[in-house]
Amino acid sequence: MAAPTFKHTFNHAGYKGEVEVPLGLWIDGKYTTSVDKNAKTIPVVNPTTGEKLLDLPEGTAADVDIALDAARKAFDTKWGLNVPGFERGKLLLKLADLIDRDIPILASLEALDNGKTYAAASLFDAPEAAGCFRYYAGWADKIHGKVIETSDGKLIYTRHEPVGVAGQIIPWNFPLLMFAWKLAPALAVGCTIVIKPSELTPLTALYMSKLIKEAGIPDGVVNIVNGYGQTVGNALASSNKVDKVAFTGSTAVGRKVLEEAAKSNLKKVTLELGGKGANIIFDDANLGDAVKYAAQGIFFNHGQTCCAGSRLYVQRGIYDAFMERFVKVAQKIKVGDPFGEDTFQGPQVSQTQYDRIMNYIECGKSEGAQVITGGARSGKNGFFIEPTVFSGGKKGMKIVEEEIFGPVIVAAVFDTEDEVIKLANDNVYGLSAGVFTQNITKAHRVANKLHAGTVWVNCFNELHSQVPFGGYKSSGIGRELGEYALENYTEIKAVHVRLTPYVGFVTE
Repeated sequence: MAAPTFKHTFNHAGYKGEVEVPLGLWIDGKYTTSVDKNAKTIPVVNPTTGEKLLDLPEGTAADVDIALDAARKAFDTKWGLNVPGFERGKLLLKLADLIDRDIPILASLEALDNGKTYAAASLFDAPEAAGCFRYYAGWADKIHGKVIETSDGKLIYTRHEPVGVAGQIIPWNFPLLMFAWKLAPALAVGCTIVIKPSELTPLTALYMSKLIKEAGIPDGVVNIVNGYGQTVGNALASSNKVDKVAFTGSTAVGRKVLEEAAKSNLKKVTLELGGKGANIIFDDANLGDAVKYAAQGIFFNHGQTCCAGSRLYVQRGIYDAFMERFVKVAQKIKVGDPFGEDTFQGPQVSQTQYDRIMNYIECGKSEGAQVITGGARSGKNGFFIEPTVFSGGKKGMKIVEEEIFGPVIVAAVFDTEDEVIKLANDNVYGLSAGVFTQNITKAHRVANKLHAGTVWVNCFNELHSQVPFGGYKSSGIGRELGEYALENYTEIKAVHVRLTPYVGFVTE
């Protein structure tokens, strides 16, 4: 059955006009609905109003199986080793150009179904997505092995070959950017893909299907199956037809993905999971920069960021001065319509996420932390929460130990370098950390001792396609971005070529 479409007319400063997005499943270059007669639709809600935006046709495990067959056929006949790297690179460059052309549309769709501000989506998410495809386009013809010397009698070389069919599962907090982070390196090396966007935020992935088609990437190379994690996500993790699975989301679900992958065909797995970033402000920090970056570290994307700096440690000598300025910044943040030109923080993505964050706020109060500012709902409609700053955070409090994934930060005071390093590392997560000091020796010393995949020095929440991203401990397995991500989608083959007559122990 042909899939329906979603039409919406935007009328804001960044874009005015109607946008049409195909809904349903995109398999082998065709839009359709589920082959499963029991499949239903998924309500997608506008987080700004709390009202239903559209009904998304649901995909099922049966649809995943069909999509995987299409991806395998495309890998064997249209992509993989059949298309030279420089040709794949040209297609990725074309796709990047198309994203740049449609930034106003893509940013508008992000603001509509995710709730992030149009300003952030148009200045960060969409341009960074284009940049990610452009970066990996440059890698597509530079993925090669090496000759390894053993003796004059043998030629031995390695080949870096695409792993095959990749199953990819992306979250709702950066729908477009995570789509790019997953697709770009996989396509560059020659893999084909079945990807599951979040059922909460499907619009940019589905719009991207039009651009993938326009760019000339062959049908079946990329397939999109919407659906719930327990059905579509589980099918990708557990299928023997998947050679590699990549997941971004919560640590709890990441464990399930790893378990299913292990029980099936021991497919390659990469996991980008949760975080509880420690942001350390030393006495000698540039106070103005530290305050602004600390605010960016937690309130960027409404706090719905795995690498958020949600644990704030400030040295005693500047604690009062820092907190006074930081709280003022938090109180000035404009919370409201994501299409508003002066809005910094839009709504949380869903009622579930709103309730979860508010429960953490109430838990923090009950455990003895003090709310300095915020801690309540903002407005009457939608899923808006005030930027919230706690003080008095202590080991054992849920708001100190667990990922909240919202605009909530908990501050604590420290005295010594050794003390704060211990506090920062005393957590199950190890995704990100920040260090603010004007002493470069101290900056390097502390950065080296922090158990985190990313350490920002005198900045926070700055990401680049060229730089690997991932975590220690319960924050995941493997790395996204940079040259490192190519390893996720390649297998290394050693080829031995004997150049001389037989030398060995067998005789005729």
